Amino acid sequence: QVRLVESGGGSVRAVGSLRLSCAASGYTYCMGWFRQAPGKERELLSSIVRSGRTTYADFVKDRFTISQDNAKSTLYLEMNFLKPEDTAMYYCASSPYVTSFCNVKEFIDDWGQGTQVTVSS
Repeated sequence: QVRLVESGGGSVRAVGSLRLSCAASGYTYCMGWFRQAPGKERELLSSIVRSGRTTYADFVKDRFTISQDNAKSTLYLEMNFLKPEDTAMYYCASSPYVTSFCNVKEFIDDWGQGTQVTVSS
């Protein structure tokens, strides 16, 4: 089991930016970012495998950028042009298996504790 620790959440005004980080304690084949707003399902934002191949949800393309530093076992999510509807708990996720691309929550093996992002209008 890999421990994931997120940081970088907070409060920001609309069209502002935030950068989330996630430090992993061990090996991951893929990592991803999900979010969950109150009363809603947890949804994928973006994922990345060790080779660098990325996946993005349509509603964050051109606004969010995922990246990783394999040497530091750290995942990042750069979020720009934030909207009030981006308000949610943001979770880091990972899997050590090559059969997972970390883009489906049912195939996630480890989750972080979450970091809150609040966007005001």
